[in-house]
Amino acid sequence: MADLIVNGGKALSGTITPSGNKNSALPILCATLLTDAPVRLHHVPAITDVEKLVTFFTDQGSRVEWDKASGTMLLDHSSFDARRMQGELPSGMRSSVLLFAPLLQRMKKFAVPSNAKGCSLGIRELDPHLEILAKLGAKITHNGSLVMSLRGRFRGARHWPDYMSVTATENFVMAAALAEGTSTIINAASEPHVQDLCTVLVGMGARIAGIGTSQLTVEGVKRLGGGTFTINTDYHEVVTFLALGAITGGEVRVRHSLPHHFDLITRAFAKLGVVIEHQGDTALVRKRQKLVIETPFTSNLLPKIEAAPWPYFPVDLLPCMIALSVRAKGAIQFWNKVYEGGFTWMPELSKFGAHVVVSDPHRIIVFGDRPLRPATVDAPYIIRAAVALYMVAASIPGRSVVKNADTIMRAHPHFVENLRSLGAEVEWK
Repeated sequence: MADLIVNGGKALSGTITPSGNKNSALPILCATLLTDAPVRLHHVPAITDVEKLVTFFTDQGSRVEWDKASGTMLLDHSSFDARRMQGELPSGMRSSVLLFAPLLQRMKKFAVPSNAKGCSLGIRELDPHLEILAKLGAKITHNGSLVMSLRGRFRGARHWPDYMSVTATENFVMAAALAEGTSTIINAASEPHVQDLCTVLVGMGARIAGIGTSQLTVEGVKRLGGGTFTINTDYHEVVTFLALGAITGGEVRVRHSLPHHFDLITRAFAKLGVVIEHQGDTALVRKRQKLVIETPFTSNLLPKIEAAPWPYFPVDLLPCMIALSVRAKGAIQFWNKVYEGGFTWMPELSKFGAHVVVSDPHRIIVFGDRPLRPATVDAPYIIRAAVALYMVAASIPGRSVVKNADTIMRAHPHFVENLRSLGAEVEWK
């Protein structure tokens, strides 16, 4: 465990080049198991979850060449040996479920321990993944361990899941890409990282229609090839550094900002009095933002930011907006429509002096612009919540400590280095 030592109260200003999207990189890495042809990836983030996947691949005999300095990775699974696998998938990363479809396609049968658990954000169930694999022809049994088997190829099918699950949708397209016949998923997730995976699969030879919508149709092919692909920018990181500029009163520019994904995100910033500008593919927050919560036309209702599956406001970015609202004048409601445990870290926020009312497991009200003080807080195992606690600490003059903040490194490979380039006084300890 590592702590962030923060000497706050300084305006952060400068230019940031964000890393590749973790949520794109992980499924794309798993998808490379669908081919024996070499795949070269650029802009791969040097994060712990990627390290775990690379270790898993090499343990089974795959060849992986990773130049971390340039962010380039070459993967060749032609020597992948299923006999080496002892049932254990990479530990400590929920994204291990993304290996289900590729491993079934490659190995035809494997077993994993069935101690499926939730996470800090709430219950993360395996059922949507198992339903999809079974619908596409896999056999699932559970007797002390979870055993999955596949005879021949996956079979095309139509599936309508209960809700939009990112990883379940990604498992579906990876299985359907090499299935016999045509597969359709209705109520598919459409987040940018889902789109990124689909685009890479198409580049490998898959036939996918409806990318970016809630209905995907996949015409199965017999084999996929290799290719060279670039991981898109992590828009979560773009938002994080824009929010850091705003909360500290500095001016921050973020390159490669994917402005076509930002309409609703920009609107959420505006509700907190923050103006985001786009100059080409660079996003900009100017110094000394007013941070005043916007009053809605229906003024007897609280303004609110609702987070739900894309194209709603991204739920993973809600903590950054909560941190900003602590500094903004006025009151605002936040509604997390996905995770019942998304607000469990509010007691840590209150240690700084923030005034937050937890209405229920999914909704809170923040009364902003209260006197704040430095504090020592404990970060939960939620990436953006740890970032949000740092944001508030960075806005307060004096020394604060965000304990157990190393979960940030799961998504931000150069977090402290980037902060220091903006003028922050912060270090790991």
